[in-house]
Amino acid sequence: MQKKLPFLLLFLFLMEICFAQLGMGGSYVYNFREQKFSARLAGLGGTLIAVHDNDPSLIMHNPSMIAPKFNTSLLVHATDYFGHTGNVAAMYSQTFNKVGSFAAEIRYAGYGTFIHTDEAGYELGTFSCNDAGFTLGWGRLLDSAFSIGANLKMMYSSYEMYSSFGLAVDVAGSYYNEKNNISLAILFRNIGGELKPFVEGKRNWAPFDIQLAFSQRLKFVPVRYHIALHSLYKWEMSYIGPNDPTLEIDAITGEPKYPSTFKRGINNFFSHINFGLEIIPVKYLSLFVSYNHHQNREMRIPQRKTMAGFAYGFQIDIKSIQFGFSRSHYAAGATPNYFTFSLNINDLSQISKAKNKKKLERVN
Repeated sequence: MQKKLPFLLLFLFLMEICFAQLGMGGSYVYNFREQKFSARLAGLGGTLIAVHDNDPSLIMHNPSMIAPKFNTSLLVHATDYFGHTGNVAAMYSQTFNKVGSFAAEIRYAGYGTFIHTDEAGYELGTFSCNDAGFTLGWGRLLDSAFSIGANLKMMYSSYEMYSSFGLAVDVAGSYYNEKNNISLAILFRNIGGELKPFVEGKRNWAPFDIQLAFSQRLKFVPVRYHIALHSLYKWEMSYIGPNDPTLEIDAITGEPKYPSTFKRGINNFFSHINFGLEIIPVKYLSLFVSYNHHQNREMRIPQRKTMAGFAYGFQIDIKSIQFGFSRSHYAAGATPNYFTFSLNINDLSQISKAKNKKKLERVN
C-alpha cells in the first residue's frame, strides 16, 4: 500500500489540474502540440491510435506503448505544412532494466518571417514566430496485456517580442489481446499550461484532451480497422450562431436557419469519432485511409465539395527500417505532407553481425 500511495497522490493531483483546465474554458496556448509528428498518425485521423506493432512513430503520442522492443529506436519526422510553415522532430528510445523504457523527443515548428510595421504601415524590419518542445516519455509493461506510460513536456513559444514557457503531462494506458488482435488505449493529454506566460498575470492552459482508441486486425483478411474517440470532456463540438458562415438564410425573413436539435446531436456525436482503415497486402507494406468528421465540418466550404477530413498514406517496413508518408486534407489547397523515417540501431547491428557470420562460414 505504501508503494502505491505516491502514485495515487500524483493521480489525484493531475485530476485536479484536469478539472481546473476544464473549468477555465477559452483559448489555449502551445497549439503546435496538436500538430501531427508521425505520418502514420496523420494518415489515420490524427488522434490516438491503439495498435501494438513495431512502429516507433506512435509512442510519443501514446506513452504506454513505450516498450523494450523500441530500445535504440531512432526517428526523424518532417511536415511540409501550409505556405512557408513546417515542423520537424527527432526521437530516440532506450530501455533500462528495472526502471522501464524511456523515449526523448525534440520538436520545432516554424511559421516563417513577417514584416514588422507601425500603426501607419511603415516597415520597421522583420520578425519570426516559432515553437519548440522537448518531451521525455516513460512506459512500463505491467504484464502481457496491460501497459502504462507518461510524458513530461516542456514547451517554448516565441512570437516577435513575446515569449512563453510551460509544462504539461500526458498519462496513458493500453490493453492488448494477442489472441483476438484487439488493442485498446486511453490518453489524458496536455495536462498543464504556462509557467511564464506571454502576458504577465494572464496564464493559459495547454490544449487538453481525453482520447480513447480501439483497433483490431482481422484474422482472415489483411485489414486492421481503427476507431478513435476524442474531446471526450465536452459534448458541443461546433459553433452555432449568427456569425456561422455556413448557415442558410431564410429568403423571406432574412433570419438564419438554425439546424434542429436532432441534427446538431448527430453532428456532435460523429464529430467525436475518427475512422481509420489499414490494408496490409504484404508484411512490409501498409496502406491506410481515414476520415475525421470534426475536421470535415470545421473546414468545409458550403459552395463546393472538398476532401476535408480525409487522410491517406503508406508505410514501408524492411528489416527494422521504416518510411512513412501521408497527406491530410484540411481545405482546398491546404493539404500538408508528412514524412517519417525510423530505424532500430540494435536490430540493424544484429542483422549486420549475422551477415558477417555467414560470410565467415562460407570462407571457412
